Amino acid sequence: MTVYTKPRRGGALSRLRPGRGGVVAALAVLTALVLLAHPWIPSGPAARHLGSLVQTFLPWTGLAVPVLAAAAMLRRSRRALVAVLLPALVWGGLYGSALGDGARGGPAVADLTVVTHNVDDANPDPAGTARAVAASGAQLIALEELTRPALDAYERELAASHPYHVVQGTVGLWSTFPLRGEGGTPIVPWRLLLRATAETPKGPVTVYVAHLPSVRLGAGGFATERRDEAARNLAAQLRAGPAGRTVLVGDFNGTTADGALAPVTGGFTAAQEAVGAGFGFSWPARFPVARIDQILLRGGLTPLAAWTLPPTRSDHLPVAASLRY
Repeated sequence: MTVYTKPRRGGALSRLRPGRGGVVAALAVLTALVLLAHPWIPSGPAARHLGSLVQTFLPWTGLAVPVLAAAAMLRRSRRALVAVLLPALVWGGLYGSALGDGARGGPAVADLTVVTHNVDDANPDPAGTARAVAASGAQLIALEELTRPALDAYERELAASHPYHVVQGTVGLWSTFPLRGEGGTPIVPWRLLLRATAETPKGPVTVYVAHLPSVRLGAGGFATERRDEAARNLAAQLRAGPAGRTVLVGDFNGTTADGALAPVTGGFTAAQEAVGAGFGFSWPARFPVARIDQILLRGGLTPLAAWTLPPTRSDHLPVAASLRY
């Protein structure tokens, strides 16, 4: 007697059905569109600055991919699973390089190392924070959110390693090299832009230290009006400034993907994006979700490495970059 058996089908993929998962597929396509078209998401007051909000947290969009893939498998939908490949590929193209080790030439082979840190006006240990940033070995240290009571501690702790410094309002710059041409220019009435020239052994470097106003997320949307106003004023100062080697650092309260900051970031190279390992998220320090502290370069400065430093008693992480002329 001949017994006929039904051929055994393949694994999980062969059991997927083409007709299910329409909602999952639509969400996958929407996710890909957000990644691709985020520069065109409206970001004006009428749209409650939705574009800036999306762009601030854009890398986290990748979390949708495994969720949608799991949903496609649960629905046994081939169409949905194929659709999920679209945001996966787009996200990989945009951020895949950030998953590598990055270039880490380090201070030993660099011409210049820079650190910037929002030290937090409520920092309970300014002396310890000063020692931590000095231990990085950076020749230039920019600090934001300085307060008059804490300033003495920063000046005292950094005096030996960084004998030259200038403070304008709530931002300051400490240097191992002589500084000249120091000045402060308001970008909003309560925030000054610091500009100084560091006389390094290989020539002058213009350094800007900025702290743009904070943004708020609430029932009225993503409030960025004050920050955006400061960004426009900062961009005007940068256009009027000297050419040549320039470093722009500080707390921008926004990422380099934020279109509202394009007038500032245009023409600069972001050290973290060029050579950093990972995303370099800097805020909040306990669980960083966005890189709002920036080191930007132009005029013949090449980044070799970029990284975040260990946490201090601030709500931001310090960020660093090593550079070569």
